[in-house]
Amino acid sequence: MTIEFDNNQPIYLQIMNYLKGEIITGKLKPGDKIPSVRELAAELQINPNTVQRTFQELEREEIVETRRGMGRYVTGKEDTIMNIKREMAQDILDRFIRGMQELGFESEEIVKAVEENIAAKDRK
Repeated sequence: MTIEFDNNQPIYLQIMNYLKGEIITGKLKPGDKIPSVRELAAELQINPNTVQRTFQELEREEIVETRRGMGRYVTGKEDTIMNIKREMAQDILDRFIRGMQELGFESEEIVKAVEENIAAKDRK
């Protein structure tokens, strides 16, 4: 696992977003075991407390579950995974729309640009 950390966002959030991305794209499947705190901390060369915080937040959001004595696993709840996907998609859309508005585009122009871009990609 390789993550290029951004100094403008807490590391634990970046790891959370990375793991969420792995889950919604199917690279980590429901029921898959995720690395231990020590394994992930060593792999990413970060403090184990940071990884622990990441896992606590993922558990709080019910994205991973701990099985006593066995480790942490990706949730088997498909609705939870679908909600993560929707939330991440909404974040992307919000950033895109805000960026386009900052460039001076009106709502109708943004919609037209998206439609044209999709149509161009469908022709390929």
